[in-house]
Amino acid sequence: MLLNFTKMHGAGNDFVVLDLISQHYRLRERDVRKIADRHFGIGCDQLLVVEAPRNPEVDFRYRIFNADGAEVEQCGNGARCFARFVRDKKLTNKRNIKVETMGGVLDLRVRNRSDVQVNMGVPRLQPDEIPFIAEQQADHYTLTAEGQQYSIGAVSMGNPHCVLRVKDVDTAPVETLGPLLEAHEAFPRRSNAGFMQVVSDKHIKLRVFERGVGETLACGSGACAAVVYGNLRGWLRETVTVELPGGKLSINWAGTGKPVLMTGPTAVVFEGTIKI
Repeated sequence: MLLNFTKMHGAGNDFVVLDLISQHYRLRERDVRKIADRHFGIGCDQLLVVEAPRNPEVDFRYRIFNADGAEVEQCGNGARCFARFVRDKKLTNKRNIKVETMGGVLDLRVRNRSDVQVNMGVPRLQPDEIPFIAEQQADHYTLTAEGQQYSIGAVSMGNPHCVLRVKDVDTAPVETLGPLLEAHEAFPRRSNAGFMQVVSDKHIKLRVFERGVGETLACGSGACAAVVYGNLRGWLRETVTVELPGGKLSINWAGTGKPVLMTGPTAVVFEGTIKI
């Protein structure tokens, strides 16, 4: 079967987006891996799928598949691209769009041709909701990996995040420590491991080793989790610029019980057709 697709990116975090409302196909895990393969497929960090909603109170169902084929709960950069895609393809003319995901309902606000704001919801900090194995909730935890101890934050933005503060993201051991934190036994569903450098109380640098993908140029939910953790520790203010290898995001969090708002760019790279 031939499937039309659009290749997009949000701050360098790249996606293949499929409209499975006007096209009808049931994706298999091997299809996702083929499409995501950078040598034999199109190549992407995540595959995003637009489907008709199951919940009558939302506009679309938003599904996210990592490059390894696993379906996951959340992708903030992808959500922004999703909003632009459904408008570009005239699947809706709304600027405020509600979508259902495995991690809950997201509110997407299209601000202009490229920028989209995503209401990522209230961060989940209770260990059993992340999920994270700990006796009680705390603003930081200690993990041991290969005999060394690390102070980390554990946050769910609909998907689990492990955040580690480092002196310099350029020299941080993302390639070696990232996989250890991603697969750490304290995170039963694995985690997205973020390495955060605090430049000022309004500016951080961040690299993220994403679950099932590896290091990406940007991670929207990871940026949100890092700002939440930094805010809880008293390092950051309410609105923070997050500088990622692929670009910058603006993250706003007013504190406990409040939703996280993420604003950032989207871009269309190319469109095409692939045989599945």
